[in-house]
Amino acid sequence: MSISRRAFTAALAGAGAANAAPKSKRPPNIVYVLADDLGWGELGCYGNIFNKTPNLDRVAKEGLRFTHAYSAAPVCSPMRASLMTGQAPARVGITDFLRADDKKFLSPDRPSLPKILQQAGYRTGLIGKWHLMGDYKRRAGDPKLHGFDEVICSEQSYIGPGYYWHPYQHLPGLAARTPNEYLTDRLSLEASEFIERNAAKPFFLYLSHYAPHTRLAAKPALVAKYKANEEAGTNRNNPELAAMIESLDEGIGRILESIRKAGVDNDTLFIFNSDNGGEGRITVNGHLRGAKSMLYEGGIRVPLIARWPGRIKPGTTTKNPAISTDLFPTFLQAAGAKPPSQYPLDGSSLLKIFNDPQDERKRRLYWHYPHDHALGGKMSSAIRDERWKLIEFIPNGRRELYDLQGDPSETRDVASEHPDIARSLASHLQAWRVKVLPALGD
Repeated sequence: MSISRRAFTAALAGAGAANAAPKSKRPPNIVYVLADDLGWGELGCYGNIFNKTPNLDRVAKEGLRFTHAYSAAPVCSPMRASLMTGQAPARVGITDFLRADDKKFLSPDRPSLPKILQQAGYRTGLIGKWHLMGDYKRRAGDPKLHGFDEVICSEQSYIGPGYYWHPYQHLPGLAARTPNEYLTDRLSLEASEFIERNAAKPFFLYLSHYAPHTRLAAKPALVAKYKANEEAGTNRNNPELAAMIESLDEGIGRILESIRKAGVDNDTLFIFNSDNGGEGRITVNGHLRGAKSMLYEGGIRVPLIARWPGRIKPGTTTKNPAISTDLFPTFLQAAGAKPPSQYPLDGSSLLKIFNDPQDERKRRLYWHYPHDHALGGKMSSAIRDERWKLIEFIPNGRRELYDLQGDPSETRDVASEHPDIARSLASHLQAWRVKVLPALGD
């Protein structure tokens, strides 16, 4: 199925134009860059003054920064499932990170984002981390089965420990292209070349970094630079983490330059995101409570920045809540494509927010993480409804209620002070679980 000019124009009609730049006659390229375990407070544009992220700060200055963006899960694989399907991890059936012996995988029988975009005439590419299968020997969940025309530097074996220097244990047989090759640099190089060779037609590029997931491993010269900073080691300023983030940011600059040189700057929607909150032992989640594996804000609130010249007004921010399930319908609407009929979506398009970031969007967000995690996360579900957020712990039904407007750091549980609100949110949460879970307790 190819994209007609009429379909593309109709898809964007509801979103409007953010400024007076001329509209393109072609559907936009989509470049989606996902960091791994990048904390909400690690970028300069989110308030960090230790880490150096000039290119991502530039993206924020030239685009839209979300201050209340969320992952659909506090860990990796379920978030990635929500991106590929537009459905809550509980509905997909992948609610935890997939381990090396895990038989679960994202079935290629499901409609998926790259497959629909491919059918709509897009050239599709995955560079880097997939992690939507556990047992890589089975290959039943291979990303090529999901509609990616090109799959580059994507793991062939379990990637949990993290490998950043060539030879990469999870990419056996991959030849280095530069001396002493660093994986983050290699992925950025591949992304730039993908853009250059596919600029003649609409493309979808999913650049999925392995960094800065632990174990930490950065370039020694960059680590030394940050160690020389008198703030190193204070306020959780981590020189090795900062060096890894700087390498990732340098790659963003390289990709933006490739987009410019290819002459498709105004034709490209660029989005940067993280899969979940930062790991509590080594990262900074700003003023937020908790970290990766937890349903407190530090585990699920993530950086989200969007840049689209001529469509998104530069230098804007929004408090509108967004969640990773929103990316699937956002990308499809931008492309003038649609999911199959009768396909249940748990996200909604962000194009109206791109057009008017201050137009308040009322909605409820839900999470279900029925697992205990070695990093401290407990079996729980959660709901956010405007200013209120309820966390319900599954084993005993204990509930915590937070006023995110007055207490964004979730320091004070007010469930006993607002029992009616807690009961109402718990009722909505239970109704949602019944709707999305194949069987309660999964």
